[in-house]
Amino acid sequence: MSTERVVIVGASDNPERYSHRALLLLRQHGHQVVPAHPKLAEIETIPVVADLSLISGPVDTVTMYVGAAISAGLQDKLVALKPRRVIFNPGAENAVLSKVLEKAGIACVEACTLVLLNTGQF
Repeated sequence: MSTERVVIVGASDNPERYSHRALLLLRQHGHQVVPAHPKLAEIETIPVVADLSLISGPVDTVTMYVGAAISAGLQDKLVALKPRRVIFNPGAENAVLSKVLEKAGIACVEACTLVLLNTGQF
């Protein structure tokens, strides 16, 4: 099993939220998670980054749990982060952002991170 560094945009400390479930499942699968949320300090003892521009080092995957209205404002920061791929979870789809990211050489996938993990497709 290969481990990835995964940024969770829209991470939540609410156990009912899919982004929180994804954080737990990603960790369970051995991935290094980097939760991103502008107002949270930590989730499950993991420090949260308030802004994508504060992340340094390589990122394999960004998994999106925010709607298009929020993700549109992250375009330049996502391009600068240069992840290998961005997963747009259900409800987070953004066709305009996907096109920009793909032009920058970043693969975009519309899928559920939880399903990808549970079916061995992550």
